[in-house]
Amino acid sequence: MAPSAIPTQDVDLTAANIQVKEATQPTKPSSNGTTPAPLDASKLIYNLTKDPRPVPGEEVANASDQTICTDHMLTATWSASEGWGAPEIKPYGPLSLMPTASVLHYATECFEGLKAYRGYDGKLRVFRPDCNCARMHMSAGRISLPLFEPAELEKLIIALLGVDGPRWLPKNEPGRYLYIRPTLIGTQSQLGVQAPREALLYIIVTYMPRLDSPPGGMRLHTSPEDMVRAWVGGFGYAKVGANYGPSLAATSEARTRGYHQILWLYGKDGECTEAGASNFFVVWKRRDGKTELITAPLDDKLILDGVTRRSILELARERLSDELEVTERKYTIDEVIEADAEGRLVESFAAGTAYFVCPVSAIHHRGKDINIPMGPEGTPNVITSKIKTWVGDIMYGNVDHPWGVVIPERE
Repeated sequence: MAPSAIPTQDVDLTAANIQVKEATQPTKPSSNGTTPAPLDASKLIYNLTKDPRPVPGEEVANASDQTICTDHMLTATWSASEGWGAPEIKPYGPLSLMPTASVLHYATECFEGLKAYRGYDGKLRVFRPDCNCARMHMSAGRISLPLFEPAELEKLIIALLGVDGPRWLPKNEPGRYLYIRPTLIGTQSQLGVQAPREALLYIIVTYMPRLDSPPGGMRLHTSPEDMVRAWVGGFGYAKVGANYGPSLAATSEARTRGYHQILWLYGKDGECTEAGASNFFVVWKRRDGKTELITAPLDDKLILDGVTRRSILELARERLSDELEVTERKYTIDEVIEADAEGRLVESFAAGTAYFVCPVSAIHHRGKDINIPMGPEGTPNVITSKIKTWVGDIMYGNVDHPWGVVIPERE
């Protein structure tokens, strides 16, 4: 058969499978109950603790050897035959899994990460949760887990925050945040390489250390030649656990050498992709004299479509168009080295939920150090500082913006 005659579904197997799953998702149970039920936030059950735990201070919680979570978690079970069960908010505690559960053997797992912020106006907010929920829907399809309406997941996140937000992010302590981790795992207790027919969605709310201001800025070590974080045709664009575990060996080694994260390079040309698990940005002067903010593109599905990344690009195009050009394209470590040698490197930063907007001060590559300009006394430089302020103002309610979604709180 000539290449032009090969059916599309024979070439794009992954995309075809996901499209079929989306097309066959039920919108509501049928009258005879044979259609698997969709995820439905209106069925939420509240089973609240009668023994709330003391709320530790931020420093105490983050100094613990384990992640400290709030009083409650949200769970919802799924089976291929029944669909989604009623979600439930219940006391935080251990999960029960069989040793043969799919997630433990075949990495059938995806998750999201976002934060709840106590604003300086006293209100509790989340930042663009619709984007996180849409991305989790995409990740679930990629890892062969059940799909759901992203808007229903968003409602469940908001409901859980409405319960635990008032105690764990009190109004008299503005400027604090908590981390939200929605997770979906395959739970079918049958060994065999197959899409699981049972799954569990759960949402927890935790403390997380502040990572956006390491003394002197973030220091990056480029990835070793014998390791890649993600590859074209893989799943780097999905937020699945399998993206992270294999990268830890290189990250641990970099930290023993005094660096915070790996700058992941890709391909024979050394394309700059991500800094650790964060999106990576460079500001430089082009040879034509124009200042440019550059970051890796999404078109080859190599990197994660970060919510902070997306927001930075939108704000930069809206507010900095007179100062710089915003570009999404492939660029290499050699281009960064060349810009440094020619004095054209202006600043750099990493961006994501965990690291927020974090200035990068140095990159070590194959025995060579690239020193990146910072602001006074190691503060973020001009462009980084502007972007960080704009995004932070939305998160903490210093400005009214539709990206900052206010949480109704149960007092």
